[in-house]
Amino acid sequence: MDRFAAYVDLDAVRSNVGELCRRARDASVMAVVKADGYGHGMAPSARAALDGGASWLGVAFLEEALALRAADITAPVLAWLLAPGEDLAPALVADIDVSISALWALDAVVDAAEGTGRAARVHLKADTGLGRAGAGDDDWPTLVEAAAKQESEGTVEVVGIWSHLAHADAPGHPTIGRQQTRFEEAVERAAGAGLHPQLRHLANSAATLVLPETHYDLVRPGVAVYGLSPGPDVGPARSLGLRPAMTLQARVALVKTVAAGQGVSYGHRYTTTANTSLALVPLGYADGIPRHATNVGPVQISGRRFTISGTVCMDQFVVDVGDTSVAVGDEVILFGPGDDGAPTADEWAAAVGTINYEIVTRIGPRVPRIYSGERQ
Repeated sequence: MDRFAAYVDLDAVRSNVGELCRRARDASVMAVVKADGYGHGMAPSARAALDGGASWLGVAFLEEALALRAADITAPVLAWLLAPGEDLAPALVADIDVSISALWALDAVVDAAEGTGRAARVHLKADTGLGRAGAGDDDWPTLVEAAAKQESEGTVEVVGIWSHLAHADAPGHPTIGRQQTRFEEAVERAAGAGLHPQLRHLANSAATLVLPETHYDLVRPGVAVYGLSPGPDVGPARSLGLRPAMTLQARVALVKTVAAGQGVSYGHRYTTTANTSLALVPLGYADGIPRHATNVGPVQISGRRFTISGTVCMDQFVVDVGDTSVAVGDEVILFGPGDDGAPTADEWAAAVGTINYEIVTRIGPRVPRIYSGERQ
């Protein structure tokens, strides 16, 4: 590491997926690797997840699914966010499953199927209460009847019916039971139209870990694959048998002594209170360090905890290290598994008022990913 790097432990990914498979019991596991594997690197994370026992991969967009195929990953893949006008033919040719929430999307995959001569593998999504993607109660009967007609004509194969939970990270929330009931009603309505897909799936990371009644045939863990807890009410990662896979590190680029009263960084939002040393760290908001980590972001330098001092800049931030002996080239840990007292992504999320998902996924492309535990 010359300047900075995100170190990704693929053995941790394998272990996390193994734990998720254990908790899923008879349900298959779809490891969600969208958003470049939650910032960890999509293809390496996908391979490690499959090694760990996952049998499916999930992504948001078709280009992500096609990138997996370009990386010679042949496992079943579901892409669930389509936009009007997308060319679906490459997805069908590459045996990529697509999610359908509306008649326009069904029409689009039928057109692609007729153009390629290949039946489209689809998962019909019902909105059971999240209020996001998925066909609502009024539209679901029309969608399943249209899909059943196309399946009878050989243009589509309905592989799955699915939905997504709004409050799985709050076990015991009353919406969970209500959504599960609506999901089962959606499956029954599809069966009444003649659809009997092999997969029903509802559970995300939190539900995979603590709501076994929602597992059905397939679970779709995302953030837990990378060793992060899906929420404080679910439990800390360690107690869930998970280990964070990413450690973000940098090296000190400059150390200088300043007097008391020195303003630090843009806007002088931090001022030294005594004669002290300032350490410059060459990471900034262009690399995914939140600008609102100003004066609150935790770091570890030379084995000691500090807090970012002053405004986070595009390419750098400053840390007041007091009289601690810090030298150019010393290691800076922003977050990782929390070994030896170093900060975690959960601590960063708490400091800046967000969730751990955002902390890892926002790490930018300037930061190289360095992998341990790769297999041939």
